[in-house]
Amino acid sequence: MNFPNSLTLLRIFFVPLLVALLLTKGQSLDLWAAGVLLAAAGTDFLDGYLARKHGQITALGILLDPIADKLLVCSALIALVELRLIPAWIVVIIVGRELAVSGLRAVAAAQGFVMEASDLGKAKMVLEVAAVTTLVVERHYEALTAADYHLGIILVWLVMFLAVASAVQYFWSFWKKFDPHAPQRAPRAVVFRPGEKPREEKVAQEHDVAAR
Repeated sequence: MNFPNSLTLLRIFFVPLLVALLLTKGQSLDLWAAGVLLAAAGTDFLDGYLARKHGQITALGILLDPIADKLLVCSALIALVELRLIPAWIVVIIVGRELAVSGLRAVAAAQGFVMEASDLGKAKMVLEVAAVTTLVVERHYEALTAADYHLGIILVWLVMFLAVASAVQYFWSFWKKFDPHAPQRAPRAVVFRPGEKPREEKVAQEHDVAAR
């Protein structure tokens, strides 16, 4: 496994630590959670940059990267619902959007085309990290909560609007390419003999459609 993929896996391993720090009562543990979230978000930028720079883009990385992002952000948002820092219905919309877009990508892959990440989707991810971090940090600084509005809640509303807007964009893009009469690509099984080590390029080829 190459280094960019290791960073992606590290981001997934950050998820239970992030949730534990958010939900455990203790002095400044939530601030540590904010630090873990920012560090994990940093690996999201770094793994993609390194993979492109060194030509280490693999099917495994293409598959794991969006999964890691969704696990990280959705887990943090659900934990904030438990802490009563964010309305549950907003999180339902955001998480529902993630599930819907993931399903859409799977259908698109079966049709033989790839749905690339949109600028709205990328902006949503950045805003989600900013919103969660702000909601956690502002509880420790009265200056951030002294006004009649809370910056964290404003950012959450922006996240929700971006989530809906980007979902509409993805579905519109899908509909323009979708051919209901196109034959579905059936997944192919790859069988290796006991003790045989699969080649990276063969695995990437066989899983190319599913990973995208």
